[in-house]
Amino acid sequence: MNKRIAIIQFPGSNTERETILACKRNGLSPVEFLWNESAGYLSYFDGYIIVGGFSYEDRSRAGIIAAIDPIINQIKIESQKGKPVLGICNGAQILVESGLVPGLKNNHIGISLSENKRIRKGKVIGVGYYNAWTYLKCSSAFSECAFTNSIKSEKIICVPVAHGEGRFIIKQKLLSQLVKNNQIIFRYSNKEGEIINEFPTNPNGSIFNIAAVCNNKGNIMAIMPHPERTTNGDLIFKSMKNYINKRSTIAIKPLAIKTKIKKIKPYIINPDSINWIIDMIITDNEALTIQNALNQIGCKVSISKKIVWEFYLKENKKDVLKEIEKTGEIYNSNKEFKTKEKLKKNTVSFLIRQKEDMICRSKLESLKNRFKIEKIIDLKRGVLWNIKINSGNIEPTIAKILNSNILFNPLSYECYRINQTLQRPNKNRA
Repeated sequence: MNKRIAIIQFPGSNTERETILACKRNGLSPVEFLWNESAGYLSYFDGYIIVGGFSYEDRSRAGIIAAIDPIINQIKIESQKGKPVLGICNGAQILVESGLVPGLKNNHIGISLSENKRIRKGKVIGVGYYNAWTYLKCSSAFSECAFTNSIKSEKIICVPVAHGEGRFIIKQKLLSQLVKNNQIIFRYSNKEGEIINEFPTNPNGSIFNIAAVCNNKGNIMAIMPHPERTTNGDLIFKSMKNYINKRSTIAIKPLAIKTKIKKIKPYIINPDSINWIIDMIITDNEALTIQNALNQIGCKVSISKKIVWEFYLKENKKDVLKEIEKTGEIYNSNKEFKTKEKLKKNTVSFLIRQKEDMICRSKLESLKNRFKIEKIIDLKRGVLWNIKINSGNIEPTIAKILNSNILFNPLSYECYRINQTLQRPNKNRA
């Protein structure tokens, strides 16, 4: 009897057809399952695949909104029974943001999938979306892994990648544990199987050339490349079938690594900087998405979002700022405008910055190299989230929001609480 596999689709998923065909080629029985169907029906399936795509759920960052959807909670329950869960590309991002991989206690986040960073000879030569064929080396001898039991260790397979946020970031202590446990399932390599940590062998700058990682029981795997788009990846789906046929109930135990919750620091304005606060003329759908997601988890709040640019300039600052504004690189005057920000009643504000902001880096290089604005020393970018509490006690609600990780992933982002106006009193400020 064929094993029923739920093909989980969120709005914007676009690889369900390829995934369905891959399942059928390997003796599995795929069934399309939409994100808004009754989650309880998932118990009737033998396994789950969260497909790839560029979903509207990615408006804050890839995978985070879907990760707190009720359907993912049910998948967590089913995975505890030992059922296999495969997340591909956007599906991998969802598994990471939900904490299902690598499998820390209470599904704490232990991994970040950040913006691509293409590195060659120590220099960043490109950022953002990348689509190409790549080689994967099956690096794990993990016999219990649901997705590699038909694959020999060290085997090389050629599959495509197509993503903008696929760079695995893991703290060294956890990485060492994952390597020890054989949880790093696939690594990017060249055709000969050599692990070379630079582009194009490593297409996105992932630490340790990681392409796929699983939980410590091997029944959940997050993989950024697309094995469903080629018959080269069929062994992964064949392995999934073999695992289901042999599966017995397993006890899932979390990794013996604790995550430290970092205290949110207050934002302190650098006296040498000049800030621009950018708001949108049109409706901010990203803010609305976050607001709706928080309301769904019981946080009755109103959300607004602005972008904060922090400039470090040489002399003639007013003239330099006018030059920057003319380029249109920092904001689009057709749909955005410069504004001021004041602290408001019943509102808490946070400034979120990427530790490695590839967008900001690209803008800085463009201003210097393309527009020849040499008097700009440095540039920083952040997202300002204003959270208005509609009712109830402010601080417990804020704590719940921060614990959801919806605003930022602590591995790849910094978070500051705003306790003062962002505009520094300065008569020379433009």
